[in-house]
Amino acid sequence: MSIGPGEWFTEVFQDEGTAFSLQMRRLCHEEQTPFQHLAVYETETFGNLMVIDGCVMLTARDNFLYHEMMSHPALFTHKRPRKVVIIGGGDCGTLKEVLKHPGVEEAWQVEIDERVTRVSEEYFPELCTANDDPRANFFFGDGIQWMRDAAPGTIDLVIVDSTDPFGAAEGLFSTDFYRDCMLALGEHGILVQQSESPLLHTNTIIKKAHREMREAGFTQTRTLCFPQPVYPTGWWSCTMAARANPLKYFREADADEKPFVTDYYNKDIHHAALAMPEFMKRALAEDDEGMPPYSS
Repeated sequence: MSIGPGEWFTEVFQDEGTAFSLQMRRLCHEEQTPFQHLAVYETETFGNLMVIDGCVMLTARDNFLYHEMMSHPALFTHKRPRKVVIIGGGDCGTLKEVLKHPGVEEAWQVEIDERVTRVSEEYFPELCTANDDPRANFFFGDGIQWMRDAAPGTIDLVIVDSTDPFGAAEGLFSTDFYRDCMLALGEHGILVQQSESPLLHTNTIIKKAHREMREAGFTQTRTLCFPQPVYPTGWWSCTMAARANPLKYFREADADEKPFVTDYYNKDIHHAALAMPEFMKRALAEDDEGMPPYSS
């Protein structure tokens, strides 16, 4: 897609009748990888923009919201997270946030498309500052198979930093995948997955995630909401699941005294994100299978 200076990149959400646009300065990079079409643009006000298959993945200006909320709430909910696995996350922003935690001893980024990581290293170097950390490990291949092959009870936290639940990513939003994650997690392990827009997807993707996580054997699920301007509606979410670790548990003192800098996340944001809007409570309580769909 050729977009010249001053022109606009627009992502149209046809099913919802909405769209989002950013004014461009130039096309920085474009290629067809073995898996998808990948492009990077320089925008007028949001820094560099990554687009995959015509969909906005991230910008330099606002990605911190997503990456911090995909990592820190779950890390500060686990009592002692030492081994973390990120499924997807090829831009390395979530890996960077995870490795800010000195207690993390080992982090794996399992990304199907190595080109996303290599392009990020060139055009989003600020997200890749932890790539040379000795605790960082990279596997470029199928995340579904990687989780299926993981040794039982060996992981503390699984972060599913995936694209939308379509195409190759659809299997990351399934009972079978959640069950593989549960088996790989230790007794107090936590799964967290990006779960789309509360405004658009509570009755579909989010509700389905709660149900299928429960069907996989997780006893607790909670959805956290946070702003994300470049994603549909500007309002996004992630959903956590656990068996034994209470998802209300929060190492608040550790979060308050964290030995690293964040731009959005803090202890008050953590508490606020756990507060579920009334329309979401109603929707998730109306579970067709008669299964309690979330932890109140």
